[in-house]
Amino acid sequence: MSYKYAYNTRDIQFILKEWLPLDEVLSYDHFGGNYSREDVDLILEQVRKVAEEVVAPTAQDGESIGARWEAGKVYIPPSFAAAHRFLQDQGWGASNFDVEREGTLPFTILGLVWEILSAANPAIMAYVANAGPVARVIQLYASEELKQKFLPNLLTGVWGGAMGMTEPTAGSDVGDLLSKAFPTEIPGLYKIKGQKVFITAGDRDDVENVIHLYLARVQGAAPGTKGLSLFILPKYWVNDDGTLEDNDVQCIGIEHKMGLKGSATTQLIMGDNDNCRAWLIGNPPDEKGVGQGIMQMFNMMNEARLDTGRLSVAVAANAYWNAKDYGRDRIQGRLLTNPKAGRVSINKHEDVKRMYMLSKATTEACRALLSRCYFFEDAREFAPDKERREWAQNKLDMLTPLCKAYPSDEVWGLVAESLQSYGGYGYCEEYPAANAARDCKIWSIWEGTNFIQSMDLIGRKWTQGKGVIFEGILKEVEEFIAANKDKGGEREKEFEILEKALAAYRSIQATIAGYARSDKLGLMAVYARRILTTTAQLYCGYLLMDQALIASSRMKELSPDNHDYNFYLGKVLSARYYLNNVVPNVWHVAELIEIGDTSVLDAPDAVFDF
Repeated sequence: MSYKYAYNTRDIQFILKEWLPLDEVLSYDHFGGNYSREDVDLILEQVRKVAEEVVAPTAQDGESIGARWEAGKVYIPPSFAAAHRFLQDQGWGASNFDVEREGTLPFTILGLVWEILSAANPAIMAYVANAGPVARVIQLYASEELKQKFLPNLLTGVWGGAMGMTEPTAGSDVGDLLSKAFPTEIPGLYKIKGQKVFITAGDRDDVENVIHLYLARVQGAAPGTKGLSLFILPKYWVNDDGTLEDNDVQCIGIEHKMGLKGSATTQLIMGDNDNCRAWLIGNPPDEKGVGQGIMQMFNMMNEARLDTGRLSVAVAANAYWNAKDYGRDRIQGRLLTNPKAGRVSINKHEDVKRMYMLSKATTEACRALLSRCYFFEDAREFAPDKERREWAQNKLDMLTPLCKAYPSDEVWGLVAESLQSYGGYGYCEEYPAANAARDCKIWSIWEGTNFIQSMDLIGRKWTQGKGVIFEGILKEVEEFIAANKDKGGEREKEFEILEKALAAYRSIQATIAGYARSDKLGLMAVYARRILTTTAQLYCGYLLMDQALIASSRMKELSPDNHDYNFYLGKVLSARYYLNNVVPNVWHVAELIEIGDTSVLDAPDAVFDF
């Protein structure tokens, strides 16, 4: 069996009970006093058990059976269907997106719960996770009649959900999509004609229906993204009495992928027989042909971007913990520092420990980043104070590109380090690192490629609100340094690095602004992805240092033989390693951008033929 679940939830426990302001979240009226900080241990233990006993056993079926297409239908492994139903029935799924129902699980907790479940089988999570965000968009923007028609079965996971954006001729450039919507005599009801590709969970046999949020252009609407509208397009049409009938939606195949083989990535044709019907969400395009579709769809897209980062962290961390377990048992070689002591387990070797530390520190950094955003989701939705809600929304807007792109860029290299630590066995399918490597690469491509995320950061987030909102992110780091550097003690060096990185980052912004003024915008695109990486490294360095201060305080309360002592020591060392070995990349990139090498821009297409 190549897949192995090896997760450890102690860092998640630390995040929820000792680091994030969970008490603030639990005090919101929406949660009705149903949860307390003391419930965290029980929740995590329940989820860990579900992950290990219910979800993880399905992972191998994803590999060996996979999703299959036959005669126009998609069939997922039967064990996936059973696990999906269990998760929905036990309250770990779509029901938590019903923000109009009190007592749901806070996103602050749910996001980390889903990380644990994702590690057990990342391929199953699209089936579990999609219906909730689809329901949320309908809840936000659709009429009461449509809510009544679609929400009950979406929020219980009886129906699945999918996001219909990508087309054969319109991938990242969604404004070029060709799907058309034609009004009927019934207000709000349209006929759809079009094709979608790469639609995750777009068809499946374990639910009664799949509800697509479908982007299309109403006949006569403006070109580009501004002319798009969003529709509720069910695989099976839902009659007023609740019965279902064919809706002229055809699945013509699934992609044959490098990894995530249990997750169906579908190709769909709508309206081949001119009878595909869909309900418009919100208003039709205005007198200028401007639709509301992109604005509405971004609610689901942004949630999917957090989910992409979460999947990346889950797989990277699971690969690391598997590698760590293997290294403890595998005897090989002698230590350079003490060769006469005889052969040792490979986890004692310096370079293997370096691999472990890189994975440990980076996954903890990414988890911290995502966890902060889960907290912002709760505050955005449920904080009683309007200013607090706006504050949280602004933070979420600024950090979402980092949450999507940074973990999904790093996971490929982190899994490679875990694979390397096995030696030759890591390259064999009998060991879990190979499986993780195949699964993880797609996430830097999903939900807007990481270049798109980086251009969103530089082109939109930097300037949103006249630059004040993003400056608030940097100010957060600056104020943390000012409040703590003089009492840093043994972490004085790390605070110096963080302060130097912040100054370097501001120099990056100044250099890019200069290029924009001097008509060198091409350089912004050349360096965009590296700028996003440095943004995440700076912010994550601050988050890890914040955690390290708490961990250091806890260590002083414990004796070295206490079970938790090494956990807190590990948090301190993670921060130290990340600040000393990762964060200096910020000023390295600043120096590269200042050089402003134009080799990429100067290269004609022909040079790449050789």
